[in-house]
Amino acid sequence: MNIDAHVETLNAKHAEIEKIIAREEHRPNPDSLKLGTLKKRKLRLKEEIKKFNCH
Repeated sequence: MNIDAHVETLNAKHAEIEKIIAREEHRPNPDSLKLGTLKKRKLRLKEEIKKFNCH
């Protein structure tokens, strides 16, 4: 897999996690543990994307 395809995959995963977070936040009783886990995953993806965009 080339770098561009890998970054595109990471961006897609990041966007999907954003959607999941938004749905969870708009539920009547959002699960704070689940939100924390999702936000950490989103941040790790963002950091990895940034790493590839710097090179």
